[in-house]
Amino acid sequence: MGWAEVPVDTEPAAGAVLLIGIPGSGKSTVAEALAARFAASAHIEVDALQELIVSGGRWPSPERDEEADRQIFLRARNACLLAASFVAAGFLPVIDDVVVRRAHLDFYRATLTGGPLHCVVLAPGAAKAQERNLARDKRLTTDWSPLDAVMRAELAGEKIWIDNAELTVDETVDAVLSATGLTPRQQA
Repeated sequence: MGWAEVPVDTEPAAGAVLLIGIPGSGKSTVAEALAARFAASAHIEVDALQELIVSGGRWPSPERDEEADRQIFLRARNACLLAASFVAAGFLPVIDDVVVRRAHLDFYRATLTGGPLHCVVLAPGAAKAQERNLARDKRLTTDWSPLDAVMRAELAGEKIWIDNAELTVDETVDAVLSATGLTPRQQA
């Protein structure tokens, strides 16, 4: 078989997982561990997509910044495009992003339509998230803990909330699997 004949897409994956929460809620760590439980998966860290911008990038800030807000949706769109490609190729994408507003979550739901989107809110609480932020290598200079109250108000109707304040990473992954009904497949 020549290179031109190699098919990229295969049996699609069973949708995608979107892990959301405030900074320090454990999204990236849990996403990586969750993806590792599947035979074919990908971890899409939305912060890494923001880092692809070489010039003109604007990170979210507590102050109103329309360009930073636009880029939040740009990176979400790019995460969805990448996730859809992985789904079509048979890889379960696990996306992690700071999503605290209804409009942002609705954007994900409207944009990623290639199968079920399993949205999981990691909610260890503001104090635990702040404690984790202070203890990790990826130091944040902004106190994002007020986002916890915003998230709880705007996303209160979401089905899957996991309080992972006292859970290990493996326990949190087990809770995500139980809540979503996804079944890991190990490699043959």
